[in-house]
Amino acid sequence: MTTALQAITYKAQTHPGHVFQNLSALLEEDLLYESWGQLKKNVAPGIDGVDAQTYSEELSTHITTLTDKLKRGAYRANRIKRVYIDKASGGQRPLGLPTLEDKLVQQSVAQILSGIYEADFLPNSYGYRPKRSAHGAIHSLRVNLQFQGFGYLVEADIKGFFDTVNHSWLQRMLKQRIDDKRLLTLIQQWMTAEVVEPSGKVSKPDQGTPQGGVVSPVLANIYLHHVLDLWFEKVVKPKCQGRAMLIRYCDDFVVAFQLRHDAQAFYRVLPQRLAKFNLAIAPDKTQLIRFSRFHPGKHRCFRFLGFEFYWSKDRQGEARLRCRTSTKKQHELMSSIYQWIKLNRHQRSNVLLPMLKRKLVGVANYFGLPDNSRSLIRLYRHTLHSLHKWLNRRSQRHSYNWAGLKALLGHFGIQPLRVWKRLNIVADWY
Repeated sequence: MTTALQAITYKAQTHPGHVFQNLSALLEEDLLYESWGQLKKNVAPGIDGVDAQTYSEELSTHITTLTDKLKRGAYRANRIKRVYIDKASGGQRPLGLPTLEDKLVQQSVAQILSGIYEADFLPNSYGYRPKRSAHGAIHSLRVNLQFQGFGYLVEADIKGFFDTVNHSWLQRMLKQRIDDKRLLTLIQQWMTAEVVEPSGKVSKPDQGTPQGGVVSPVLANIYLHHVLDLWFEKVVKPKCQGRAMLIRYCDDFVVAFQLRHDAQAFYRVLPQRLAKFNLAIAPDKTQLIRFSRFHPGKHRCFRFLGFEFYWSKDRQGEARLRCRTSTKKQHELMSSIYQWIKLNRHQRSNVLLPMLKRKLVGVANYFGLPDNSRSLIRLYRHTLHSLHKWLNRRSQRHSYNWAGLKALLGHFGIQPLRVWKRLNIVADWY
């Protein structure tokens, strides 16, 4: 972190009501070089077709020119290239690909915004923040539900959040901490940049933030910090007669209550609160349920960040909160691996199997939490059967029996998926 960024971070921490000015002056070469080191280099290029390798060949010249544009106010956001990626559950998800130069400036602005707002964000927000993760959110949720005596739970998801963020509200929220017209104009440029569809059609959005933009996650956190986190902390909790807790990861959040009437009151007013800011809950992903140790059972559960949480009894007969890969996510993973093996079965084994190993390690790194061994075993067995099926269809001959396949996997170091994660994370208590 540059000295200037450290200074504004310290100022934000020590002066909660301070309004920052002249932040655009921080967009110097030092910050742009630092941002360049943080960008992912292996992503698809934007509308101009310039990739990281091409840009890096004359990096110093490009950064000097870009810095000069920013100082003179001559920088203008480029058009965004729209692409669609297939979702494992069906359908397609739209993504916006800014140009590499836009990503570079966005990364710099995102660092400035994070330096300011990290002092403001509440502990119950876990998405896209330094030293916080989905595993941290899951661990805090489990610890608090296990020991804090919550009995009712609202599981909620915001419908099309990134496509419905209101630009006017976001600008009003930013102005509470930022008084720099040039920086706010930069952000507005990215929000309203023209989008080019694969068909060539051009549109200019009047709401939402482009998914795929580097600055979008921190803007999303700022928006929901004002819409949800502060409202819950300053308005909802003081009115509750029992304990209440909110844990949020970006637009996915869970709210737990000790008493039923507190949960019912929140469930009633939540849609009204979101509607004020042009947001709406997703009805199929939002519910109010009775959830406590006195009502165990695997069918009484809720879903959060790809996991299902439920109560069951341990060997001593004590109620314990368990988690497993959600049914929907498990099916998506199994389908994704099956289709990937099918489409890549023509690859040589020394190419195919290392790639498969990386996929499985990624799955285990996220889903390898305590209590989830059965889901991992089921996924690994499905992977073995898929490999056995498609490798034996590469030719007329039956190439592998089970013993030969397992020996091949052992040669490439592909091991059964196991629970390895013992979360060494300090839970936040609510």
